[in-house]
Amino acid sequence: MNKAPLKAQHWLIFAIVAVLFFAWGAWLMRSAEVHPLANLQQWREALLQPLAEDGLRLRDVQALAAGELWLEPRLDGARLFHRAALGGEEGEWSLQAELALSKNQRDSLMAAQGLKPGDDEVVLDESLGEQMAGFAIASLSLQAPDALASERLAASLGQPRLTLELADGRAWVYPQWGLTVHLRGDDVALLHAVPKRAFAPRR
Repeated sequence: MNKAPLKAQHWLIFAIVAVLFFAWGAWLMRSAEVHPLANLQQWREALLQPLAEDGLRLRDVQALAAGELWLEPRLDGARLFHRAALGGEEGEWSLQAELALSKNQRDSLMAAQGLKPGDDEVVLDESLGEQMAGFAIASLSLQAPDALASERLAASLGQPRLTLELADGRAWVYPQWGLTVHLRGDDVALLHAVPKRAFAPRR
């Protein structure tokens, strides 16, 4: 007489266990899901793609990330950078864009600032940034926030066309955007972009 209720209890237990098992499996799948970088699509369209086509100007960078112009009087020639912070869902990125200057333009900037090769870098007046807004960008770097998983970048850009082993990590190469991603362990350290013609085979 007691067997029927006992079987019903067993089925109820089995049903509860099955529901818990599937719920646990669904939670594992959600926790393992890789989320693309929220801002990378915007930065690719606004920065990386125009730079790849030799069309990025200082004004384009300033519109996305207002910052400062820094003159670096290196021994091998002065270099001029636009530096700014870019806020992202993952934390703050550090942006550095180098302006394409002729030797005469570099020398003129050095003379105007009273600098000589090897001096400390200096920040330039804000008005100079307005005057040079039409200058082309030669290269661009984005330093990633700490502990940014490389799989999230791959979910945003796809798999790289080339992977290089370096002394201090690895590099993923995306020649279609003139982009090299430097990895430290499993984390993204730096994105460095140049015009994609730099990746074209030399004849």
